[in-house]
Amino acid sequence: MISETLNTKEFNPYYKSYIDSASNLNIVEGLKQNLDSVVSFYSAIPAQKHNFAYAEGKWTVKDILLHIIDTERIFTYRALRIARQDKTALVGFDQDEYVVSAKAGSRSLFDLIEEYKIVRQGSIALYRSFNSGDLEQIGEASGFPISVRAIGYILTGHENHHNQVIRERYL
Repeated sequence: MISETLNTKEFNPYYKSYIDSASNLNIVEGLKQNLDSVVSFYSAIPAQKHNFAYAEGKWTVKDILLHIIDTERIFTYRALRIARQDKTALVGFDQDEYVVSAKAGSRSLFDLIEEYKIVRQGSIALYRSFNSGDLEQIGEASGFPISVRAIGYILTGHENHHNQVIRERYL
């Protein structure tokens, strides 16, 4: 498991399942692989499911994709600051409030997929620029230590988690 290759001080235990479901031991290759698989996955979801939520108060397919995009932006911002040795403790964010204010339902799934591709390409470029020392930098986010490399694994593991939920409960 990937979490076993990381020092336990590199991430909050909350993220262990995401890290372990990351798609590849090489962060950049995992990000590239997931770019293709996520685009294919969402592109194949039938239109009648785009605004579907399996229960009251649950997110729709479009909400989930926009949540993945927002989370990736926030986490890569954290990775950049930590890699640049910024010692500022970074605060968390309320994902539920972000989903409400994002209004994914007013956008097309195609538009969200295009945005996802652009954000992911940026993440790939960022992680490609990091050297091994950058990847091992540890900062603080949401009150816990986190390394740049742990964030890279969390990105793919996080979307793998949500896409599995869609497979099980939405399709």
